[in-house]
Amino acid sequence: MKKISVLVVDDSALIRKLLSEIINNQPDMEVIGVAADPLAAREMIRARNPDVLTLDVEMPKMDGIDFLEKLMRLRPMPVVMVSTLTERGSDVTFRALELGAVDFVSKPKLDIVSGLKEYSSEIANKIRIAKSARFKRHLPLSVTKSATADAVLPVMLNHISSTEKLIIVGASTGGTEAIKEFLMHMPPDSPGILVTQHMPEGFTKSFAHRMNSLCKISVVEAEGGERILPGHAYIAPGHSHLLLKRSGANYMTELNHGEPVSRHRPSVDVLFRSAANFAGKNAIGVILTGMGKDGAAGMLEMHRAGAYNFAQDEASCVVFGMPKEAIAAGGVNEVVSLKDMARCVLTKLSNMGSHGNRI
Repeated sequence: MKKISVLVVDDSALIRKLLSEIINNQPDMEVIGVAADPLAAREMIRARNPDVLTLDVEMPKMDGIDFLEKLMRLRPMPVVMVSTLTERGSDVTFRALELGAVDFVSKPKLDIVSGLKEYSSEIANKIRIAKSARFKRHLPLSVTKSATADAVLPVMLNHISSTEKLIIVGASTGGTEAIKEFLMHMPPDSPGILVTQHMPEGFTKSFAHRMNSLCKISVVEAEGGERILPGHAYIAPGHSHLLLKRSGANYMTELNHGEPVSRHRPSVDVLFRSAANFAGKNAIGVILTGMGKDGAAGMLEMHRAGAYNFAQDEASCVVFGMPKEAIAAGGVNEVVSLKDMARCVLTKLSNMGSHGNRI
């Protein structure tokens, strides 16, 4: 089997060396070149035609974001960004995802050597996903035995009679752009929205702030204990599961720092389980692009509790993993393209008699 060829672009000789060691230690990939700046990288791309590029943000001669923008316009290819976990860095990372980068890896602030080595599995997996995603040749999903939503909360259907509707969203790889596309079409009087996106702690607040600046609705990082209001979206923080709860007649947010579910905290399965427990037929579920199967079991529980569920179609997904698994599990009512998702959800809500209106 041909190995995934990777070009490492970073102005730090130490980072280039560490990334090269991590990649070359994988049986299915190899580094075919390293570059200290985008101009050198451009020549190596022409000469060696790598499958995947790892790209730093701040570099001499040309900023990594400027290079990415030119690259995606002239020679699109799979890119995994390497970013420092800072407020400024996270904003830059989201810009990179908007331009077409498949995913990102957070550089540790301290002790870069041991920090990057701890991330070796994550780095390798994101390179594999990038290679698969951009060329639509999906690798078989790696399924390992892991905890289910039972580790965080049991099934306990508690549907107090209510007409208040909610939209419950889950996503992973490629999800930041998919969520943006979805939320930007939500009107100010849309039902409350809960969102779990697989994202490291430190990025979710910046992501919520960015969405808030672009959308007609208010978007915040969930803090727990908030009353869920129409025209508001609540993003799961990177350190905790986001759950839906009831307090009397009101829907509320809750944060839970329990063990990872499907290898993730926050987990889509946990959010969907809580929606099945407390919202039932008042919920509309949406599962977007992502690697793996997180959300499939929870969406089926939502479906059985009376929710109406949408999945993003394969053609518009960066990775058709999570939607595919949810469809296969039998919890999806409709499969639609990303560009039609908001319209279809709002049309369904209008037919249900909710606050949502047609676009």
